[in-house]
Amino acid sequence: MHLSAVLRISHGRMYRRMGLGPRSRIEMLRCLVTALVRHERIETTLARADEMKVYAEKLVDHAKRGDADLRAMELANFWLTEKDLIPKLFGVLAPRFRDLPGNYVRMLQVPNRDTYDRARMAIIEFRHNPLPPLPSGRPSVKPNSLVNQLLRGWREEEGSVPSPR
Repeated sequence: MHLSAVLRISHGRMYRRMGLGPRSRIEMLRCLVTALVRHERIETTLARADEMKVYAEKLVDHAKRGDADLRAMELANFWLTEKDLIPKLFGVLAPRFRDLPGNYVRMLQVPNRDTYDRARMAIIEFRHNPLPPLPSGRPSVKPNSLVNQLLRGWREEEGSVPSPR
């Protein structure tokens, strides 16, 4: 009983601990959001991409209000460390997502880093970007593979389920 009560206490940690403290974490996230706005596709660790996704979506959501909105301009000024990207945010990204209600950022897992730490990696990108498309994480279904041909033959023998074509 005592152990379960101790495990439910959060001790005020509501986010991942990355970097050397809260200020370091925010600076790292600001640099990642800035890089995402500049390049529209970046590769980073899975934990960093997952944390940054929330802030990038919130930034675009406020940018859709326009550059005349005071709160949108404050957020853009804070999250973008390179101020030459503010016109790109309001002039390119906000009109691109004007009709979408949300989900502006897409995240794909890629194989772990093979160097010293084997970190789980991810690619995070804005949707509808002009870059070449990335393959989805789902394997392609090959209708003529041995397993699918055997399943098709079994279905036809049973006669209960028509073969998919």
